[in-house]
Amino acid sequence: MTDPSHRPAGGTLPPVLVVPALLGLALLVVPLGALVGRVEWSTLWADVAAPASVDALVLSLVTGLIATTVCTVLGVPLALVIARARPRLAGVLRVLVTVPLVLPPMVGGVALLFLFGRSSPVGEALALWGISLPFTTAAVVLAQVFVALPFLVLAVEGSLRTAGVEHEHTAATLGAGRWRTLWRVTLPLAAPGLLAGVILCFARAIGEFGATALFAGNSPGQTQTMPLAIYTAFNGAGVGQGTAVALSLLLLVTSLVVLLLVRGWREGAPR
Repeated sequence: MTDPSHRPAGGTLPPVLVVPALLGLALLVVPLGALVGRVEWSTLWADVAAPASVDALVLSLVTGLIATTVCTVLGVPLALVIARARPRLAGVLRVLVTVPLVLPPMVGGVALLFLFGRSSPVGEALALWGISLPFTTAAVVLAQVFVALPFLVLAVEGSLRTAGVEHEHTAATLGAGRWRTLWRVTLPLAAPGLLAGVILCFARAIGEFGATALFAGNSPGQTQTMPLAIYTAFNGAGVGQGTAVALSLLLLVTSLVVLLLVRGWREGAPR
């Protein structure tokens, strides 16, 4: 009998499917190649080191790190609650967490503006304390958290569900308390998902555009992140197009590094 593990990959697929598959792959890869082809390599460093470019880069990195920290502090407990909830409740919570992934980013920006705007109850309450969130650096962080949090929650929750609860029950029978079980058993088992979630969360945060544009605005040095600087350049303002292309390349490289890191951790995760 033939060993199924030695069957050629894709051997049961109709060969004609290769054509649309290659076209789909080309649709994804060729535009990125066109971007790389427009890079002025001789002035790449100068473009990236331009003052406006550095401001956008630093702002993206700083706000991205802050947003990722906030997502970790809020997202890990949320992932734990979903993973250990009853199936019906877990399903509802998972849908709510997933909404920002499928929601157009602009709609997220409008929602944040309506929630924290000066005419809203929350905005009026914050104004009493002299706090105004829209069109500030803090608004950038909030917008990034809104769009990036689901990546971390779903990654950690999936890792927790895969690990199961057997080890936690064993620790409990041996006398470990809930907090000790959480730190010594649950979180170490979920570590691969947590690391992958943090990396994906950070990548999504620094690439956020739509919600940031509506809720935080596009003020250079204050709310203009790399995506906003790129958009502004191709509309004839802000940084030059050479700098915009260089920043686009930087975001592309960052995305590739993130994917490689996530893949490496998933392949190295315990099974």
